[in-house]
Formats: sequence, C-alpha cells, structure tokens
Amino acid sequence: METIVIIGNGISGVTAARHIRKLSDKRIIIISAESEYFFSRTALMYVYMGHMKFEHTQPYENWFWKKNRIELVHGYVTEVDHKKKQLLLKDKDTVAYDKLIIATGSKPNRFGWPGQDLKGVQGLYSKQELEQLEKDAPDKKTCNRAVIVGGGLIGIELAEMLRSRDIPVTFLVRESSFWNGVLPEGESQMINEHIREHHIDLRLSTNLVEILADENGRARAVVTDTGDTIECNLVGLTAGVTPNVDFLKGSGIELGRGVKVNQFLETNIHDIYGIGDCAEQHEAIGNRRPIEAVWYTGRMMGETVAQTICGNKIAYKPGHWFNSAKFLDIEYQTYGWVFSDNGRKDYEEHFHWRHPKEKICITISYHKQSKIFLGINTFGIRMRHEIFDQWLTEERSVDHVMEYLKDANFDPEFYAKYEGAIVKSYNQQFGTTIQPKKKSWKRIFIKA
Repeated sequence: METIVIIGNGISGVTAARHIRKLSDKRIIIISAESEYFFSRTALMYVYMGHMKFEHTQPYENWFWKKNRIELVHGYVTEVDHKKKQLLLKDKDTVAYDKLIIATGSKPNRFGWPGQDLKGVQGLYSKQELEQLEKDAPDKKTCNRAVIVGGGLIGIELAEMLRSRDIPVTFLVRESSFWNGVLPEGESQMINEHIREHHIDLRLSTNLVEILADENGRARAVVTDTGDTIECNLVGLTAGVTPNVDFLKGSGIELGRGVKVNQFLETNIHDIYGIGDCAEQHEAIGNRRPIEAVWYTGRMMGETVAQTICGNKIAYKPGHWFNSAKFLDIEYQTYGWVFSDNGRKDYEEHFHWRHPKEKICITISYHKQSKIFLGINTFGIRMRHEIFDQWLTEERSVDHVMEYLKDANFDPEFYAKYEGAIVKSYNQQFGTTIQPKKKSWKRIFIKA
C-alpha cells in the first residue's frame, strides 16, 4: 500500500488528506507539532473573545480521523531525507513515505528588532500563541497596554481581540494609511476612521525601533522612530508572515522564500509536493503573488495535489482572485483585481462609492479603454462569489455590472440595499443613464 505523508495539519494538508481518501485507499499520515487535531486558524480570535471554546474550532469530531483511516502523528519534523524517503522527528523517530506533501504553513515575520525575543512579545498565528496571549493579557489589570506592530489582517484581528477585554491598544503602522499597499485610498481612509472609532491609538507612518525590557526580561515599552517611548505589557508582532521552511535547508529541496513548486505543485525532488502558505510558484499565475498565504488558495491546492497523487495529474489553476476578511465590524470581500493607488496599472480606472453616514463602500475596477470589468472591493455589503466569477470570465463591461448589480447582492432579505444610490452616483460621475435591473433569481441560478 502506497504511503502518503503530509507535514502540516492546516487547511491545505487536511484538504489534501480528505480528498486523497475520497479518491483512493492509500495509507495517509499527517504529522503536526502544533496540535493533535485540525482546527480552523481563522477562528482563533473568537476563542479569546469568548465566542467559542477551542474545541468548537475543530470542524471534525476526534473519531473522524480513525474512521477515515487518516493516521495522526503529533511531532516535529527536523529533517527530510529524500534519498531514503523518510522523515526524522525531533524525538528521533522516523517516518517512511512513498510520496510527501509539505504543507507547513507560515510563521510570523521577525525583522531583527532589539528585544523581539523578550517575554511578552509574540505573534498571533498558532494555537500556542493564542495560549500565551491568554496568559499575558487575560484582562486590562494584568495588561494595562498592548502595542501592535504591523498593519495587516492579523494586526487588526489582534487589536479587536484585546479591545474585547478593554485592554488599551496602540497600533503602529509603517504606511501612511492602513493597508494602503493593498486598498485604494478611499477604503484605507475609511478603515483608519473605523479603527479610531474603536478607541485604538492608531499611529501611521510609525516604525518600531526597539523593545525595552524590565528587570525580569519582559517587555516594558517600545521605542518608535518618531522618538516616542510607549509603556506596555504586551507587544504583538503582526508584520506579515513568511513560509515555515527552515527545517528544509540542506535537504536538497529547492527553496526560495518558500518551497519552490511548478504548476503541478511538484518540487524539484520526485514524489515531493508543496502546498499552501509555504509553497512558492516558480512563475506567478497572472497577477497573483508567487506565495499566497490565503485560506482559500490553500484549500484549492490541497484538492489539486490530491488529484495528481491519485493518478489524475492536473495543474493548479486557482481561477479569479477572491478573498474575504473583517475589519472590526466591517466585512470585506474582493473579487478580481482592484489595486491600491500605488499599485494601480496604467490601464486601470476606479469607480468609488461611499455611504454618506455608514462605514459602507465599494470600489469597482475596470479597463479605461475597453470598459471591461476587472474587479470589485466591497465593505459592509455581501456579494455573491458565483456572479462576479461569471462576469469576470465573460469579460462583462462595467456598465453591465452596474445594470445587474442587484443580482450580486447576497445580504439577507431585510438588510438595507444600496444599489440605487451606487448606480445614481456612477451615472452622475460618468454621464450614463443606467437603470438598475430588478433582482432576478432566474438569472442568479443560471449563473450559479
């Protein structure tokens, strides 16, 4: 019986295991040092916030793995010996494989800041980091201030978590506006406002210089490049993540920033594959980055590599870009490509609409000459993935998107709808006379 070993039990590795089991009777072993059972990493914040217990983050019951003949090994891989086709674990045990899938995910970036290894300094990626946060910041009496370094999605999650326990938060963001390397200016400015409305001390264009220690080797303050010293009990380092591949150095597996893979997710070593956050494409796919630390793409890579391992060799084709997140109370979705002001392509034009009172807005990207729809960002309005995916594939015009925008709205029945105001603003800005069509379930189901 062929043995498939998967290093890592995140969404990529577990998806691969599940689909290999659906397609075959191969022996499957998952090795993970982080946790015994798979859990939803995106739900960790809600454990700290008291919305659920850790066991509620596990999508499958503990008996699921044995029933589906997926063996779980709780251990840390220190070495991959591709010539012997075996793995060496930290406890000196070995695990043999016929095919190996590397799905080891990411780890928080550390940029060599003085004091970054002090007690009370941490990221927010792993189960262990959540447990450490519970010890260091259980309440505002124990933690009278936290400083978060890095203005990305993990940073905003950590800020929301700490504020849920009334812990004062200072947020250091090196950019001139929150996440403006990704978001267009209007959206970024709205998020700045929203962060401050939640009583978070947002400091833009500010970098960490040093973390100061107390007499017990714990963080007591940070020093910024603006000359400020901010007293604190906790420092959250959330300045992005990097592939977790250090253990592969010297293994013969080609590395860049991550595990280098081709379009079939194969490494340079026969029978070894890389998927998820740790995988780096030799050639970027379209406008996508070579490394995508995104839940959705990790799942798709797991499904793809399972097909290849089970005899149906197929290339990884993720399709149109999409993602979703939450900025405190504001839900965010993106479909296609809407680049920031700094990253905008020469051919790219934006239409931006913002509600006059609520924190609700959209930005639609389209081609200047052809008017072909390129992408959309939505904040505070839920949209249907299938509809935008179809419009992008069909290369519909921006006018078509405006005319049928109601079909794309996915908000519940009694939610306020804003398509009328959006189209009116579009008509005023571009001199068009588009009349939005009534929502048609027939059209929606045809698309879906």
